[in-house]
Amino acid sequence: MPMTAIAANQAKPKDKPYKLADEKGLYLQVMPNGGKYWRLKYRFGGKEKVLALGVHPEIGLKEAREKRDDARKLISGGIDPSDVKRIQKAIQGEATENSFKAVALEWFTRKMADKSQGHQDRTMRALEKDLFPMIGGHPIGGITPPQLLAALRRIESRGAVETAYRAKQTAGQIFRYAVASGRAERDPSHDLKGALATHKKKHLAAITDPKEVGKLLVAIDSYTGTPTVKAALQLSPLLFCRPGELRQMEWTEIDWDKAQWELPAEKMKMGQPHVVPLSRQAQDILQEIQRLNGTRRHVFPSARGASRPLSENGVRTALRTMGYDNDTMTPHGFRAMARTILDEVLGFRVEWIEHQLAHAVKDANGRAYNRTSHLEQRRDMMQKWADYLDRLRLEAITPNVVAGNFGGKQ
Repeated sequence: MPMTAIAANQAKPKDKPYKLADEKGLYLQVMPNGGKYWRLKYRFGGKEKVLALGVHPEIGLKEAREKRDDARKLISGGIDPSDVKRIQKAIQGEATENSFKAVALEWFTRKMADKSQGHQDRTMRALEKDLFPMIGGHPIGGITPPQLLAALRRIESRGAVETAYRAKQTAGQIFRYAVASGRAERDPSHDLKGALATHKKKHLAAITDPKEVGKLLVAIDSYTGTPTVKAALQLSPLLFCRPGELRQMEWTEIDWDKAQWELPAEKMKMGQPHVVPLSRQAQDILQEIQRLNGTRRHVFPSARGASRPLSENGVRTALRTMGYDNDTMTPHGFRAMARTILDEVLGFRVEWIEHQLAHAVKDANGRAYNRTSHLEQRRDMMQKWADYLDRLRLEAITPNVVAGNFGGKQ
């Protein structure tokens, strides 16, 4: 007598496994722990076999019978349904192993290890937030340009055009890695040139007028927030490093004897170690904050946990509190401030400035300078820059004081 859906639903576990029979070899096996499994008993090649068809109640009686009938058609055609299932499982496993997500994570491990922590974090956020949800589960070799475009358009639709362009660039690197490793034939991002909205690069706001710089320095000195954030604010114009590099500064990186901050390659955007000479003013600020944070790993630890650095919005929020919004001055703007004034006002050599900014600078033979290139000249430049900022601060407080020329082409 055929089984009913009600009988399958109401079947209760017993001390030992038992079967509820349907028709044509189909039965429901009920386990002592309450699990219910559809099975098909059949003969192939003179041997009795059992094929698993799914779990009840995810698979109901009607669907189980359809699976049974499909299997019987294969048997009548001389094909063992167990072999078909094994092949399908292998194909599915291979597809999962070669999914966009799996290849992207492999690429990230191999190709991003020498990038700064901030760059790694931004890339992983883009993958997890924007690319994996849309194309992560797809076999990377089968992703088409329209599928990738749909994922990028989703980013674009929230107004994050720049983020969409960066995601496209990251996806392209992953696809090219897949091509090189034999898991894809081409990079579909190449076909999306011009498909996204026109992106106009917005330069980060910066104050470059010396008089306004003096006012900013006075405002920083008057900041009433936490000592940690104030110290980070005070060092921002003196060191003009990238904001992420500053907030992740560690005490072990400071060489007090040489008066310099030594950044390892893994923290740098260009993947090369870097040296920042410390002016007397910078050393004073560091020594002062060391009294408070000297036992911590980071010079600027987070208030939320000793093992974490100051958040990336710490200095930005402080600037906003002081009345400087994102259209006036940003943490990154201290770099543009120094770059402009050191060149146009103080007259220092551009290659010294660019090297101090940790930009990719090459000599006449196309070789990249190492971290100690022009170190003594840069040390002198950093001290004169700090002295010049003191003069700007004094001029802002006492207008009849005129800031002098602390640089000059050398």
